[in-house]
Amino acid sequence: MSRKCEICGKGQVSGNNVSHSMRHTRRKWNANIQTVRINDNGTVRRANVCTRCMRSNKIDRAL
Repeated sequence: MSRKCEICGKGQVSGNNVSHSMRHTRRKWNANIQTVRINDNGTVRRANVCTRCMRSNKIDRAL
């Protein structure tokens, strides 16, 4: 499963862990991506959608 929202394109972001001694190590923040069933122009399909898009009703959920 790709870690990218099919609606808004939100994906992984990279940066640094910074310890108390100021050592920097690389890390990733993953977007909260869920696989949901959506209505896409009358057809039901599965899509990888972030929870922000689900909460703001940018998709039409299929039941």
